[in-house]
Amino acid sequence: MRYGTVIPGRFVDRPNRFVARVETAEGLQTVHVKNTGRCRELLIPGAPVYLERGNGSKRKTLYDLIAVEKGERLINMDAQAPNKVFGEWVRGGGFLPGVTAVRPEVSYGDSRLDFRLETAAGPCLVEVKGVTLEEGGAALFPDAPTERGVRHIRELRRAAEAGLGAALFFVVQMENIASVAPNDKTHPAFGAALREAAAAGVRVCAWDCAVTPESIAIRRPVPVIL
Repeated sequence: MRYGTVIPGRFVDRPNRFVARVETAEGLQTVHVKNTGRCRELLIPGAPVYLERGNGSKRKTLYDLIAVEKGERLINMDAQAPNKVFGEWVRGGGFLPGVTAVRPEVSYGDSRLDFRLETAAGPCLVEVKGVTLEEGGAALFPDAPTERGVRHIRELRRAAEAGLGAALFFVVQMENIASVAPNDKTHPAFGAALREAAAAGVRVCAWDCAVTPESIAIRRPVPVIL
């Protein structure tokens, strides 16, 4: 997945979860934040960030904030990127062999899940979660309580119990991560639901990403610690 015109800047502040102010060579910009999560450990005053120039005449801001440097680590924080890179990867032959159709945004039970993959072995439902929280070289999810995430996991569990393929796929939006684990301190219910789903046959996996200011691509598998 590649972005269009990208410029660097320095994060100033975040008046609300939708917008931030960033100092650039073009002056102080009010930009759209493509991630409504807390991201408190990422968006700190002075942090180097990267902005993509937006398209469309109805936009309220010229740029979207898509990535941030945390120390020497570049983290993509575009919440739309995980589904896009996963879809590209699957269509290119990644994740499952023999995929004949990739159907995004499918209804199952009381939820909408990210993908339904059609294969010769039968359908596989996949929910994708983007991970941006890193501590000591390991990644954690979520960075804030997510009842929606718990609901998705429970639907995947029901699908697995009904004999369907089911997977929760963590897209880690950075490189060189040692592992991924549920963030039990922030949302214990998510971790409990994930462990129950895994025990019921839901495939839980994670891959990190090659990240540049202008691109993000799925790179290699990362251990999931349950």
